[in-house]
Amino acid sequence: MEIVQSALWVVVMLVALALLFDFMNGFHDAANSIATVVSTGVLRPFQAVVFAAFFNVAAIFVFHLSVAAMVGKGIVEPDVVDVHVVFGALVGAIAWNVVTWYYGIPSSSSHALIGGIVGAATAKAGTDVLLVAGILKIVAFIFVSPFLGYVLGSLMMVVVAWVFRRTRPLRVERWFRRLQLLSAGAYSLGHGGNDAQKTIGIIWLLLIATGYSSTAADLPPTWVIVSCYLAIGLGTMFGGWRIVRTMGQKITKLKPVGGFCAETGGALTLFLASALGIPVSTTHTITGAIVGVGSTQRASAVRWGVAGNIVWAWILTIPASAFVAALAYWISGLLF
Repeated sequence: MEIVQSALWVVVMLVALALLFDFMNGFHDAANSIATVVSTGVLRPFQAVVFAAFFNVAAIFVFHLSVAAMVGKGIVEPDVVDVHVVFGALVGAIAWNVVTWYYGIPSSSSHALIGGIVGAATAKAGTDVLLVAGILKIVAFIFVSPFLGYVLGSLMMVVVAWVFRRTRPLRVERWFRRLQLLSAGAYSLGHGGNDAQKTIGIIWLLLIATGYSSTAADLPPTWVIVSCYLAIGLGTMFGGWRIVRTMGQKITKLKPVGGFCAETGGALTLFLASALGIPVSTTHTITGAIVGVGSTQRASAVRWGVAGNIVWAWILTIPASAFVAALAYWISGLLF
């Protein structure tokens, strides 16, 4: 009886840690949903975070749990996962999020979690437990999602410029100030739908590993789904203003029409990735779309030095979080 209570206490603590990561995911990635709509002046910061948080949570009714299934069963062999692996994965991901938030670097919470899972599992059992096919899909989309965001954002900008070429600029801006509410809502919907599911997946993995959920279950418990969507929505409510400034102002200057095109291109990319069950970075996606919109004006409209620093953060995310996760796995073995 004592052992069961102790095990339950550890599981509860790890679920709370996972929800903290989910909250930080929303906090860290709030900029992805609201940077353009704030920087163009369509919404005030407080209005924008409430707006984005609502759509983050509303995504629970829109998306199937394909991404959660990938995180829960498609990255490492489920049999290798225990409380120490989950603890290491979460600590690695949270540590990387804190560092990048502090320096205002829009990195990927998603890939920090993936790196954490890989690092902790490898520290326990070596590389043989890694599911290479699933990891390769995720790594491929590190490049595919920003590229697709770039292409869709720039194409939309070209199409809009052609369609409204004879319309007065003031009228175009007035229309797109309204339309940007739709694009920001769609992007926030995609953000919630893809990112909340990553935490659902790791909690599901934890429950299976500790015997509180069956490997035969098609879906995680309802309380896991609801709590993860609420946690990411609350994180978005509190926002990450350091990163808002980088995303909305430092990469390129945006007007409402550019914000609409960037958000719509990014939202389409997220919807596609979620439908395919691939956990992608909302940060990578919206950055690619913003760069795509800026580059249609002229190459000098994009501050390539800032964009280059962001890319370096992307490259380092998985190995850095994996390294911290491996250390945390070792510490966890001493603690529990």
